[in-house]
Amino acid sequence: MTATGEGAVRLRLRTALATTTGRLAGAGIVSASVDARALLSRAARTSGPLVLLDELPEDFEAELEALTARRERREPLQLILGTAPFRHRELRVRPGVFIPRPETEVAIDVLLAHAARCRVRRVVDLCTGSGALAVAVVDELPRVDVVAVELDGAAAELAAENLAAAARPGAPGKATVRRADVTDPAALADLRDIDAVLSNPPYIPPDAVPREIEVTAWDPAAALYGGGADGLEVPRAVIARAAEMLASGGLFVMEHADSQGAAARALAEGHGAFEDVRTVRDLAGRDRFLVARRRPVPRSTAAEVRN
Repeated sequence: MTATGEGAVRLRLRTALATTTGRLAGAGIVSASVDARALLSRAARTSGPLVLLDELPEDFEAELEALTARRERREPLQLILGTAPFRHRELRVRPGVFIPRPETEVAIDVLLAHAARCRVRRVVDLCTGSGALAVAVVDELPRVDVVAVELDGAAAELAAENLAAAARPGAPGKATVRRADVTDPAALADLRDIDAVLSNPPYIPPDAVPREIEVTAWDPAAALYGGGADGLEVPRAVIARAAEMLASGGLFVMEHADSQGAAARALAEGHGAFEDVRTVRDLAGRDRFLVARRRPVPRSTAAEVRN
């Protein structure tokens, strides 16, 4: 391509970036510049730096227009692109399934710190959604067996796809998805002697409707609202299931709203099965995770599990 042609590509990209950023900002999107660059990359069919492009597809402007119109309507960028980053992976996402958030990644840091001190062989991810936490475990602790539990059929199917994509050939650990309701004690009664239970359950109270259109219009309500006046009906069940599943000294990590730290600790402490109950903050400094260890399991209970 001639210098003139290369200059034309640069001009098209600069014009497109400025126009797209302006349109997204006008639609109320705070991350307008970042989103605009992502849409330009998709329309240009490249994963590399835009500045290195010396040609563009013939339908670049038409494709960018279609993508921009979707984002202007506040469709989440992740759904437009079809993927969402989580830890070191790109997860598949689709409408009707909760989109993983970067703040949830801290749960894996807590698990890794625990695994550096204690043996971790079996992990359960309750309310797995798209499988984000389970996929991260498979990716970063490939020797560990993982069970991802999800009630919703579409989410369970997507989690299975993401786990299959993350599987390492020859890795000793195995990952499975189980459709089950965490509020039903019998549904998970066979999962015992687990070394760590992770969960990002629905926890939003009914009177705390999210402000973002991307959340209210696109994330399923069942993945957002935890039930009950305090939003902690499902988290209560998660705490109970974790207490039943965990081996002595096992790790429990559960995400919650930044206003629920004290309430979540009280639930874990009141249950009686946990010790070292604490709250861990996310990267923005907000109370975000209930973290605890399973108290020693009585010998009679341990014997029942083995039998």
